[in-house]
Amino acid sequence: MTAHLGLIGGSGLYGLELDDAEWREVATPWGRPSDAILTGRLDGVPVSFLPRHGRGHVHAPGELPSRANIAALKALGVTDVVSVSAVGSFREEMTPGHLVVVDQMVDRTAGRPASFFGTGCIAHVSLARPTCPRLSALAAEAAEAAGATVHRGGTYLCMEGPQFSSRAESRIWRDQWGCDVIGMTAMPEARLAREAELCYAVVGTVTDYDSWRDGAGPVDAAAIVAVLAANVERGRDLARRLPALLRDEGHPCADGCDRALDHAIMTAPDRRDPALVARLRAVAGRVL
Repeated sequence: MTAHLGLIGGSGLYGLELDDAEWREVATPWGRPSDAILTGRLDGVPVSFLPRHGRGHVHAPGELPSRANIAALKALGVTDVVSVSAVGSFREEMTPGHLVVVDQMVDRTAGRPASFFGTGCIAHVSLARPTCPRLSALAAEAAEAAGATVHRGGTYLCMEGPQFSSRAESRIWRDQWGCDVIGMTAMPEARLAREAELCYAVVGTVTDYDSWRDGAGPVDAAAIVAVLAANVERGRDLARRLPALLRDEGHPCADGCDRALDHAIMTAPDRRDPALVARLRAVAGRVL
């Protein structure tokens, strides 16, 4: 299988320079994604770029059409999805400007559609490792080659937002739960990518220290924006270097992300809802 890189850009990252670039509208059974998708090639590898919040930042974290986003990338033939997103840090050593390649997640969101499946066709996939170790290692390698300070591994707490944490919340998540960074968008994105059998990695670009530090002022949007510009350029540099690594590394996924639905669908074939199954073929056609 030929690798096809999908990039999801977070706050501040709304476009990339690609060869043969074209913005494409993609329809899905779950509606329209956050924006048109920029398709093209880098180093001969097909690349599809989606600005998660839309160009101009029009979608709030809790209102993102995550199912449509993942389904649209799948429809374009994407095999590997790298999410680049701003995060707050719970660790002194993970300073603003550093990159954290996430390997674990805690989901504190509420009310966001978290599955393509449901009544009429039920499936249970494993999220023991919510990100792909193979793709995460390649993303870290690309970031290091770009000159970034990279932390390989870290637990990402996904909060509901759109407000930032209270100081009490920040300290609980840091001191009692052992989380390393915090953001608002990686869930349910990671869940949906696994159901769609896509390799998925998160590169968190640290913009702030959240609210836990004694003597420090509260995090605010103005402070984050001041760091975003440099972080966005790091994200673009990573994106420029990653396709060549994917091309050389090849597929299929040694960690089984692209076979996540093997044995996952529990509903008997004769009891499946035909209308739901028709929608699911867009992401789960291999097993349906």
